Amino acid sequence: MEVQLTSDQKDFARRAMEAGRLQSEEDVVHQALALWEERERRRIEFLSTLDDARASLARGEGREITAESMQKLSTEIKERGRGRLLAELAQAS
Repeated sequence: MEVQLTSDQKDFARRAMEAGRLQSEEDVVHQALALWEERERRRIEFLSTLDDARASLARGEGREITAESMQKLSTEIKERGRGRLLAELAQAS
């Protein structure tokens, strides 16, 4: 495969090699592809999670998000945190 880089891309790669971050043009391409693969993996995982969430909502398993529901959730989280903190303090005594 032959790829033509823009002059900016070539300069960027050259600076990385001069700085010792990458050893060769081949390393530049390998690094770029590895980053792209990782980004695509994360995108696929996100889309899968999104599909799961949509299916959950379709089954009626979601909850409505309102200012009131967010306040209630915030209060519940704070109460759980305080409970854990008190339990840890009691164990340390």
